[in-house]
Amino acid sequence: MRATELLARRPATRLPRPVVIGHRGAPAYRPEHTTASFELAIDLGADLIEPDVVVSRDGVLVVRHESELSLSTDVAEHPEFADRHTTKVVDGSLCTGWFTEDFTYAELRTLRAVERMPAMRPLNTAYDGRYGILTLAEVIELARCRSTADRRIRVLAELKNPDVDGDAGVHMGALVAEELRRLGTDRADGTVLIQSFDPALLRDLRARLGDGGPQMAQLIPDAPTGDAMVTPSGLREISTYAQAIAPSRERVLTSAAGTRAGRAHLVGQAHAAQLSVFVWTLRAENAFLPAHLRRGDAPEGLGDAVGDAQELLALGVDGLITDSPDHAVRARTAMTLVSSRR
Repeated sequence: MRATELLARRPATRLPRPVVIGHRGAPAYRPEHTTASFELAIDLGADLIEPDVVVSRDGVLVVRHESELSLSTDVAEHPEFADRHTTKVVDGSLCTGWFTEDFTYAELRTLRAVERMPAMRPLNTAYDGRYGILTLAEVIELARCRSTADRRIRVLAELKNPDVDGDAGVHMGALVAEELRRLGTDRADGTVLIQSFDPALLRDLRARLGDGGPQMAQLIPDAPTGDAMVTPSGLREISTYAQAIAPSRERVLTSAAGTRAGRAHLVGQAHAAQLSVFVWTLRAENAFLPAHLRRGDAPEGLGDAVGDAQELLALGVDGLITDSPDHAVRARTAMTLVSSRR
């Protein structure tokens, strides 16, 4: 049985091997959320591709890291949209820019994707303007088209901004449930898994789609916001509506380092609650790595990303959400070889 097929079991158990999840595709090498990024992630060995999902003004589910568009598209170069420039409260903070919920899907299709971190990934800017904005449906179709009899590609969709509804006036949960039914992927063994930081949204989807609906992962905010979620009682509560948790790499490593002898760290506690553990987000640049894995002084320089992945795999995580799937695949292969020799 393939590793990704084990995700369809309820409740979740340990997978036979960890899955590699292409975070917004393979944004270490191509601008995120583009066709090129998702296709490359699959070519590099990702088992799942992970798009972020936001909503257009007319209720279309599109993929962007966040609803604000100026960092990842050329919206600022479109004078016809100058009047859409505005300031909103996003996640409790003021944010100024252009927002997907103020654009129809047809208008969003006129924008082109650009590299979101050009200073960190200057080579990716060579692809600026080549690709448009995708819908969730298009990403699902891409995964299906790239799947084979021997290798099934699935989509781990992260739902963003559930309270932003645009003119459609429909909550994201209703939009997602309707779209998954339309695409025939509203079952536990379907192409799509769902994750979100918002437990209410995941509960809403579970109620709409039932216990046989898509597998779900509860994203865990960093400390102190998400601390209550990773207590034994918090993990048990999550297991009533989800099959996995998705904490940050920092939370997992900190938990392991601070655990006293004889007690399980976060990964072990999650497994005891019948929850898989997907860790976010692995990046190869020095700026995102701990000191002992950096190579050189340049923040944009590449460090030991394979070593980073191996440290997490050694703790028993079930999935790595990564900007460079090739590094995670190499780490998984190396760990498998070591294990087979014991």
